[in-house]
Amino acid sequence: MKPILSKAQLDYMKAKTKFEEKAKVMEKKIELARAAHDEVTQEVMEGLVVETGFHDSFNEMTAAENALIQWSHTTIKHDKTYRTNKAEIDLMYNTLHSNPEMRARIIQLAMKIR
Repeated sequence: MKPILSKAQLDYMKAKTKFEEKAKVMEKKIELARAAHDEVTQEVMEGLVVETGFHDSFNEMTAAENALIQWSHTTIKHDKTYRTNKAEIDLMYNTLHSNPEMRARIIQLAMKIR
């Protein structure tokens, strides 16, 4: 039986998949550009970013991550574990903007909430 996921979780999964697909396309385009030229200039790279839709998919994934984090923080407040470890959990959420590892950890944990 499939687990029931929240809208925030589903949106994140969709945005992440789209971003990963765009990243693969971007990598192939970079390889082709590198084969055609010895060096890929910033101008060429910027063109590839726009052409592949990589930037837009990155922005969509970031927005989906932010929504997932917000949803998880709201949802976890109803859990007994949160009440017991409120200070530690709130510290995790407060440091996510300055600590990429903490942000990734919170996203992983948010995807496990049912």
